[in-house]
Amino acid sequence: MVSPIYHASGHPFLQRISWTMCDAASLEAAPSPGSYVTSQEIRCVLHWFGGWSPAQREVFLGQLVRRAVPGKVWSLLDDLGGLGLEDKPPTLFRCQLRLWSHWFEGWTEAERNSLVARLEEVEPDFVARFYREVAATVGKA
Repeated sequence: MVSPIYHASGHPFLQRISWTMCDAASLEAAPSPGSYVTSQEIRCVLHWFGGWSPAQREVFLGQLVRRAVPGKVWSLLDDLGGLGLEDKPPTLFRCQLRLWSHWFEGWTEAERNSLVARLEEVEPDFVARFYREVAATVGKA
């Protein structure tokens, strides 16, 4: 079965990505991440994702969208929520998000695309929401 990958010309992030129609065969043929280290980082993120609750996946989705369209203006409340101004130590989930964020910033575009493609293999509805949310940022300052 062929599942559509969203493409919106005119959106800066989506213009940099060569989204295509994907099926199981093309996902297997998709280029793998450029380095062994990055491929292991992606495997870690996928493993964590499998254990996250629906609420944690929502937080991750928001973070993924933010990194996909970094030039957008986010609310002050969203920014303050990420500061971690708590008296207690961060949760394992927060540590995972921080580590993923650090890794993601160092990945190439192809490696980032690989993460999304691998997420689509395991959770196509999640990735469909990601595409919709990225598309919803078009035209917003």
